[in-house]
Amino acid sequence: MQSKRFIWLSSALLILIFIGLNILLQLNFSGWRADLTENRLYTLSEGTRTTLSELSEPIDLTLVYTRRVGQDYPAVRAHAARIRELLQAYKAQAQGRLRIREIDPHPFSQAEDEALASGLVAVDTEGEDPLYFGLIGRNSVDDERVMPFLAPEREAGFEYDLTRMIVRLDQPEPARVGLLSTLNGMTTLGQESGYAIRREIAKSYDLVQIEEDFLEFPEDLDILILAHPPKLTDWQLWQIDQYILRQGRALILVDPAAKVAQGSGPFNLTDRQIRSDLDHFAEAWGIRLSDQAVADTETALAIQADAGEGRTTIVQHPLFLSVPALLMSVENLVTSDLRRSVNFGAAGRFLLTPDAPGQREILIETGPAPSAISAERAATNLTAEQTLAMYESDTEGAAVLGVRLTGALVTAFPNGRPELSIPNDPIYGELARAVQETAAPHTSLSETDAEVILISDVDMLDDALHLDLGNGIAFADNSSLILNALDSLAGGSELMSLRARAPGLRGMETIERMREQAQTRFFDEQARLEANLNETQQRLEELQSIGATGGFFEGDVSAELSQEERSELARLRSEIVQTRARLRQIERDFRHDIDQLERRLRLFTLLTGPLILLFLGLLFNWRRRKGASQ
Repeated sequence: MQSKRFIWLSSALLILIFIGLNILLQLNFSGWRADLTENRLYTLSEGTRTTLSELSEPIDLTLVYTRRVGQDYPAVRAHAARIRELLQAYKAQAQGRLRIREIDPHPFSQAEDEALASGLVAVDTEGEDPLYFGLIGRNSVDDERVMPFLAPEREAGFEYDLTRMIVRLDQPEPARVGLLSTLNGMTTLGQESGYAIRREIAKSYDLVQIEEDFLEFPEDLDILILAHPPKLTDWQLWQIDQYILRQGRALILVDPAAKVAQGSGPFNLTDRQIRSDLDHFAEAWGIRLSDQAVADTETALAIQADAGEGRTTIVQHPLFLSVPALLMSVENLVTSDLRRSVNFGAAGRFLLTPDAPGQREILIETGPAPSAISAERAATNLTAEQTLAMYESDTEGAAVLGVRLTGALVTAFPNGRPELSIPNDPIYGELARAVQETAAPHTSLSETDAEVILISDVDMLDDALHLDLGNGIAFADNSSLILNALDSLAGGSELMSLRARAPGLRGMETIERMREQAQTRFFDEQARLEANLNETQQRLEELQSIGATGGFFEGDVSAELSQEERSELARLRSEIVQTRARLRQIERDFRHDIDQLERRLRLFTLLTGPLILLFLGLLFNWRRRKGASQ
């Protein structure tokens, strides 16, 4: 065979083999991936894989992204690429039970109508068109859940949010959670108000607020949350006792010195309930809350304090604790996946009795030498220096801040059901008698093994202790701890490992540096031009109003102006046109260096591979010729 024909046939055969291998790999090995990123960003967690492998029905996900608008924002563009990769990984893992599509909503298009109908947020941009960047999920019975806007700063929690969406679509009926609390941030109505932790609970569960003067619980509660509950009557405590003996699932947060507690006086300054405790349950469960608050120098949280003369400084405050993962249980699912600290404010100490019914497992504790601080003083604004002056290391060792109680329990009311006080009001009196008559019979032993999670602080619910209030990004795992506890009580343990995922957002240092330099270079000129433009427009409006009084109806707005004013009018119009042109040029120059860098990177990406192959080919040809000449 002639050498030239052989080369052509060999090349054609190699191309066919290459195409065939690509098709074969795409059909049979599309789910295979090698994750070489620093934080394993493209490796699905075990909880996600379990969720996707157990889907009971097909689920449709629609990514809504205005691509042409998003391209102007590097952070949004990078986040969109990350989301596409993650969605493909989900699709491959779900083995056909997850269908994914992407739409680009142009103005007045059917795609935009679909986005708006689903409640997606249209973000205004510097251009004419808004940015849509959200996710719509639907199941086979047309239940719909939406992520209105996929903010890049929320990337760290995106896998959790996405898996939670899929779980809720696959299992439309969430657990029903009853909440009893005196904290303003926990009793506010609506999913978009109150503490961030409460909002997260409302997103994942059917949250039912229990009134402080309740006579009986709402029906069909799956989990009970007590967060700094009010002083309760024996009848109300008995209702809680019977619920736990029958249902067995509760999350209880109590506090000897609640800084966030609000008073019931006219200005919330008096009659403040700073303490909540376990009342009758302390002896029945073998868990008592100490009368004093806990301070700990080993886990002291760095906070901003007043340094006088209008200055602030950062100090380690022993009353505010930042408990690291090393001081949490590594065996219990509630805490084992937490990677950041959990922050507390003037927490209490749980004292455990070993011979009480059930099993007690320590979830969280302080360092080995904490100190007891008066609860009344701890609830005030004690400084770090004042706390250290009262600090005396406790000989009892580490203070227990979180406990998990499991197993069969006994009633806290061994004498049976207490009497319900009948109000004098005829309506409420009749209601109380009806509740008393229809109440379930008293039970003394657990009908199901209990699982009760107890935390000795309620200040940890406050946003300021775990969120950056400027951007809403969490710097501590307070929210993850509470949601993990609820997932554990509801049987949703597959979601727990997702909350500790490392942030995927990587800062583009070169881009940010170029942006700062451009801002320094152009900001002053832009501000000066905009100020001049405003002044010019105001003067132009004055001159036009003068001319309009005489020549408006003849179509000549300068009829009543002098020759000098007419010349000024023409000059002002010219200046406005020139100023606007210069401002547009500044906007283009602002991104000039960044756009050039992007073009160079694209050119480098496109040419590097072929140039390497060309170099290797030339090197191989040179070595072959050199060998032939010898």
